[in-house]
Amino acid sequence: MQKLKELFSDTLIYGISSVLARFINYLLVPLHTGVFNTAQYGVIGLVYAAIAFLNVVFTFGMESAYLRYAEKREEAPAVFKTLQTGLLIFASLLCLGLYLAMPALLPLLNLGEETSVIFLMMLGILWFDTLSIVPMAELRLTRRAYLFAVLKTLNVLINLALNFYLILSLGWGIEAVFFANLAGSFVMTVLVWIFTADLLKGSFSKKWMKVAFEFGWPFVPSGIGFVVNEMLDRFLLNGMDPANAERLYGVGTTPEDIVGIYNACYKLAVFMLLLVQMYRMAWQPFFMRHAKDGESRELFGQAFIWYNAFSALLFLGVALLKEQIVAIPIPGTEATLIDSAYWGGLEIVPFLLLAYWFHGWYINFSSGVFIKEKTRVFYKITLMGAAITIIANLILIPYFGMTGSAVATLFSYGAMAITLGLYSKRVMEVPYRLPESFGLMAVMAGLVFLEPVVMDLINDGWLLSKILITFIGLIFIAIYLKVLLPGSERDSL
Repeated sequence: MQKLKELFSDTLIYGISSVLARFINYLLVPLHTGVFNTAQYGVIGLVYAAIAFLNVVFTFGMESAYLRYAEKREEAPAVFKTLQTGLLIFASLLCLGLYLAMPALLPLLNLGEETSVIFLMMLGILWFDTLSIVPMAELRLTRRAYLFAVLKTLNVLINLALNFYLILSLGWGIEAVFFANLAGSFVMTVLVWIFTADLLKGSFSKKWMKVAFEFGWPFVPSGIGFVVNEMLDRFLLNGMDPANAERLYGVGTTPEDIVGIYNACYKLAVFMLLLVQMYRMAWQPFFMRHAKDGESRELFGQAFIWYNAFSALLFLGVALLKEQIVAIPIPGTEATLIDSAYWGGLEIVPFLLLAYWFHGWYINFSSGVFIKEKTRVFYKITLMGAAITIIANLILIPYFGMTGSAVATLFSYGAMAITLGLYSKRVMEVPYRLPESFGLMAVMAGLVFLEPVVMDLINDGWLLSKILITFIGLIFIAIYLKVLLPGSERDSL
């Protein structure tokens, strides 16, 4: 079907840029894990956790509000000017407030007064990223995906180049990581301002500010809930009882070390998150364009089925090959993709991949709620997920450490996706075929977690076991598509 091809095309364009950006960015992992110790890498993780949390507050749901209301192109200049002006004022006031509170906030990030410059660079990153949100949303809404991709990739290239130069040539410490990020954000934001400057000719409108605020504010607690799911585990692991840290991971292992190891191994789950993010970039403008089509419900259901097929392939590949992926050598050096000092946390990877698979379900289910403007349900569901994350982490970390945190993330995302799916079904009936889709996920997870059993049955033939499991997985994915999609849909894509 032509409309699904449109979705796949946009997803592919966003995906190429995102994959390229992530691949380039991934080159920083061996650099950082090879140069910084686990405690220093833990600080990097904590600061980026704070950035993710604060970014939700800074942007205030205005990206989603712009996508919703600027679709009517005659209104776009006024919506653009209003939201950009509002974000400029709001972000500047927040930065000032955080600067004044800096002495109290530094200890939470394991920073001292001598490293307060990192805090200031964090504020700069937040300010520039906030003011690029609406212009970048404009590029997505008008399907200027190639320009979007170029700007995102340029941001990452600047970040990468400065990291290597500042750390290897000038001998900077972890300050280099944040300075490079700030420089990349600055350049990308200035350029996207230039490309969308015509829209600033619109008029500031109190009406649009009110409408956008009412639509966007539920995304703040919703976003905070997501950040709690994503980032709070670092802070809870950092506060882990040192005695438990040594009992689980060996004498001399500190909570700071565990945060660093967890943060490094978490990077492998980025592969699934990348799929979800590039799909989301194309999905939100797509379902708004086709919301009034007579066949929209069937279209959305088929998109969900294809999303699950690709997620199953990715889950199987990364979960089965995680040990081989981290051991990929970096050409011209003795380093590997992730330093061997961090490999002790690889057991978390399958759980996190499943969690992000569920996150993709949540993205799919949001379409009906978004179209019907029932967005208040988002914050209720994500706060529920945040509560699950906190409770599960507090219960599981003392006994299972990093694995407990990963399982808590899976519980949270799974509960959120299923809850939103049930609610979405009430406001807009879409044939998602949830039992079959959950069955596919369960089969893929079972194949991965049963790999040690398969290896024992074939006398430790690790390569043969992976080939056999992959073959079985591909058969199940093919059956899933054959049963749930009309033949014409399978053949046309």
